[in-house]
Amino acid sequence: MATGIPGIPGLEAVRHRLGAELFARVAGPEGPANRIRIHESPGSRWFGPGRPIRTVHGDAAMFAGGLRALLLQSLHPLAMAAVAAHSGYRGDPWGRLQRTSTFLAVTTFGTAEDAHRAVARVRAAHRRVRGRTPDGQEYAACDPRLLGWVHAAEVDSFLRAHRRYGARPLEEAAYDGYVADAARVAAALGVPDPPTDQAGLAARLESYRPELRATAQARDAARFLLLRPPLPWAARPPYAVLAAGAVTLLPRWARGPLRLPYLPFVEEAAVRPAGRTLTRTIRWAMAPPAPPAPPPRPSAGGAERPGR
Repeated sequence: MATGIPGIPGLEAVRHRLGAELFARVAGPEGPANRIRIHESPGSRWFGPGRPIRTVHGDAAMFAGGLRALLLQSLHPLAMAAVAAHSGYRGDPWGRLQRTSTFLAVTTFGTAEDAHRAVARVRAAHRRVRGRTPDGQEYAACDPRLLGWVHAAEVDSFLRAHRRYGARPLEEAAYDGYVADAARVAAALGVPDPPTDQAGLAARLESYRPELRATAQARDAARFLLLRPPLPWAARPPYAVLAAGAVTLLPRWARGPLRLPYLPFVEEAAVRPAGRTLTRTIRWAMAPPAPPAPPPRPSAGGAERPGR
């Protein structure tokens, strides 16, 4: 049985329904067609089977990692101003999530041709995103320095989420391999000299520290993401667990400016175990169904006869 918990009537139906609802949220109405195209189209890929980026991006830990990435990225005033003015994260948060998740899936698992097209679309969109922050600073989404920050914050977030919540955390060398894999996508997007191992990633993040601060836009985005998500009431308790787990992944220097608490005892005793349980539940719900069992083979003496 695909659930791994035999003997509980209806559990597979619950798993299927929950998985379908989660998939619809993150992949959108074109999700089923995109999944077939991404995974079943013939052709060469940027990353073959067994590459670390496939392990990290294919795990349910990405839910916490993605939320952590948004919080961390908001600390760059230029990036946050661009998101506030152009991303539609308030008016169309699910559409933004679906576009991002589709891009990650295409570049990680899709054909090289499809990945090149996805990158070209993103680069074209970035060229149109320009403006000024509330205090008058100019920004452009295609600015290589800004692209580098968004990439570094995202990769660090996905790596840390997988290390804590992943089904099978990787060896250190494999996490270095993940950073190197992600660098290939970053370079295609226009990031100059992206880091290719964990030490380089840490150094790159540290180099941005003087530019970071929490603007009113950043704190407003954090309140929206953590306290006022566009979800039905029944979905808010598990989302609160996810949000708390994402916050615990942030470094302490990022929490203070966003006015997020640091409660080490509570985090260790309650938040992290709850986050692991929720991630396992998401992983269980979204796992593909087990293939049907083959029909029983006839016994050596021939087919069974009724009544024997």
